[in-house]
Amino acid sequence: MQEEVKFYYGKALKTSADLQTNACCTGDTMPDHVRDALGLLAPEVVERYFGCGLVVPAALEGLRVLDLGCGAGRDAYLLSYLVGDQGSVVGVDMTKEQLDVARAHVDEQAQRFGYAASNVTFIEGELERLDQLGLPAEGFDLIVSNCVINLCPDKARVLRQAHRLLKPGGEMYFADVYADRRVPPAVAEHPVLYSECLGGALYWNDLIRLAKDAGFADPRLVSDSQISIDNPELAALAGDLRFYSATYRLFRLEQLEPACEDYGQAVIYRGSLAEQPMRFLLDKQHAFGKGRVVPVCGNTFDMLYESRFRRHFEFIGDKSTHFGIFAGCGSVMPFDAGDPAESAAAGCC
Repeated sequence: MQEEVKFYYGKALKTSADLQTNACCTGDTMPDHVRDALGLLAPEVVERYFGCGLVVPAALEGLRVLDLGCGAGRDAYLLSYLVGDQGSVVGVDMTKEQLDVARAHVDEQAQRFGYAASNVTFIEGELERLDQLGLPAEGFDLIVSNCVINLCPDKARVLRQAHRLLKPGGEMYFADVYADRRVPPAVAEHPVLYSECLGGALYWNDLIRLAKDAGFADPRLVSDSQISIDNPELAALAGDLRFYSATYRLFRLEQLEPACEDYGQAVIYRGSLAEQPMRFLLDKQHAFGKGRVVPVCGNTFDMLYESRFRRHFEFIGDKSTHFGIFAGCGSVMPFDAGDPAESAAAGCC
């Protein structure tokens, strides 16, 4: 399948108009500052974009970024502008033809951004073999990936490598395609469905398990949208399978707990991020309005305090007293104090 993917993205696809499904179609609303940056990119780079999400989190200035599956470089160049000339971006991709496009615009993009020298480097290689590319362990503040991990046969290894390359407190912020159940062989082995990111899609719950196994204790869903398959033949093959484009963020924080625990902590967003002055979005369940005192679980507290977001918040409380499970993150106590007969009738899960 890897050779099929290389051919598909290297030779078969010339622009996003050649795709046969809409899986590689970013549905997230693009903020103004990202849209403005996109306008500075070379048209050829933009035309050869095959992502499924917006992998541009907040607070990027000065960061060292790794783009896994950078393709022709749209996201890599977008991020290289947003991190500024004191930051840097490394893009990795296994398709030579895509990298040829990306590399052809290195000097041009530096000039478009007003940089004295380019802050982008492109490396040819497979994501499962990041340890063979000379990348420094704990060398990156942020790792992004846009609709590429589904194309990797060994997804667990990719996540383990990403964890190794992130510095403590760093994060992996990535968009990919997921299914509502495990994908059957007839879909997984179909060349077009696989190459267009559906055949290799993880069952969402398997992603949670693999992320935790790799060391990312508390995966957070940021956004999601359902994918439709407009090609009738391919839709019939997929049957009842439902696919979703989803963006997750994973923090490399060793102290995160398996569940959301309540320590009586709270945070206050200062409103100091220019791109999110009134409300900071951490994930789908956590949006922090400027100046509001918001109770949070221990994991959310640590994600903000131990990451690049610390200076944008005030923090209240510590972990000296544990109050049990934190229901605000969707966790519930598994024990039912009501009628045992009702509990039995409810069944498992």
